[in-house]
Amino acid sequence: MIQTNHWTADSGCAILLGMIAQQYQLYIERRDPDRNMARFYALSIEETLFGQARLIRRWGRIGTIGRTVQHSFDDEGEAVGLFLELLRAKRLRGYQPRRVSRSVPNSVTAVPRS
Repeated sequence: MIQTNHWTADSGCAILLGMIAQQYQLYIERRDPDRNMARFYALSIEETLFGQARLIRRWGRIGTIGRTVQHSFDDEGEAVGLFLELLRAKRLRGYQPRRVSRSVPNSVTAVPRS
């Protein structure tokens, strides 16, 4: 975690503020048409107003809001550790990054005005 000093005039001293060192976001899916399965799993690490690291997990059927659980940590390293542990478990169960369709959008041709 990166720490910066912040001076407060009221207290006359510096307070250490934590900041998340890097952006952590993940979205993976598991699809199996034979089993009518279309699931998503999303992970992100954000900073709370109090400088703690918060791991947010979202999961559910694709196309729904799904469920959300939040875990708070005093140390960013703990949040990253759980992030990686959950990622490994989901990859073993067949979750993969979303596939992007390779369709070519319709081209628009500009017609000059006369």
